[in-house]
Amino acid sequence: MRKVTTLFFVFALLVMAVFPAGAAAQELKGTIKIDGSSTVYPITQAMAEEFSYEYPRVRVTVGVSGTGGGFAKFNVGETDLSDASREIKKSEAEIAAENGIEFTKFIVGYDGITVAVNPENNWANDMTVEELKMVWEPNSSVETWSDIRDEWPDEEIDLYGPGADSGTFDYFTEVINGKSGASRSDFTASEDDNVLVRGISGNKYALGYFGYAYYEENSDSLKAVAVNGVLPNRETIASNEYTPLARPLFVYAKNSAVQRPEVEAFLKFYFENAPEIVPQTGYAPLPSYEEALAKVEKLAK
Repeated sequence: MRKVTTLFFVFALLVMAVFPAGAAAQELKGTIKIDGSSTVYPITQAMAEEFSYEYPRVRVTVGVSGTGGGFAKFNVGETDLSDASREIKKSEAEIAAENGIEFTKFIVGYDGITVAVNPENNWANDMTVEELKMVWEPNSSVETWSDIRDEWPDEEIDLYGPGADSGTFDYFTEVINGKSGASRSDFTASEDDNVLVRGISGNKYALGYFGYAYYEENSDSLKAVAVNGVLPNRETIASNEYTPLARPLFVYAKNSAVQRPEVEAFLKFYFENAPEIVPQTGYAPLPSYEEALAKVEKLAK
């Protein structure tokens, strides 16, 4: 009897693996379009992949055009959800309103913009906000590492950073240079953080910045620089000790889209699984996602 019971239990587990959410999950179908921040992308892409196992007939596409690029699509109705590493701008919200798009903002986790150098860089272990401003401000006169500190090498700095459509660019320039979008222009820019990672990891004299998850994923080929004496990690980011570069990450949802069962199911899945998946992607989760789930419930009614 024990052997039969054990076999039945194993069979039940196999059935649950194949049909995890029952017939309803198997029958739900549709398409969900998402675009936006490369910083938030690892979270949303991981959610989409896990969601597809439970809801195989729902197709979730996740693009990476930067926060600004994502809002440009979202505000004209091309997408259902928009990943963002900053809040929507007034001008962007006005475009959404002109197109009859009402939306709701969700905080999905916390990031710390990471200032990174090549692992062979044995001098820049810590930089102040003032030094970062010297490097990145418009019309900066900093060309070599020794322009920052006399004892640092007299070698040209090879700079890498997000492009102008990136929310990371907007946030970094605002808190470091005092104005969103204010930056020197003579650096290698890309909305694809992997391009920045490759550039810095291949150049001893490089310096750049991007979301913490991309540093954590590539920590064997990068070195994080402490800012005002604090290194970025999940604890310093969640506690906001890593200031001023710790920040919230967002997903914006088109309210009418949440009325569709597949979008409602995806958002519920997102926030129910965020405590586990957000840390796996390199970011700090919220203490609780109950408020986000309540918002979804209200929008879906």
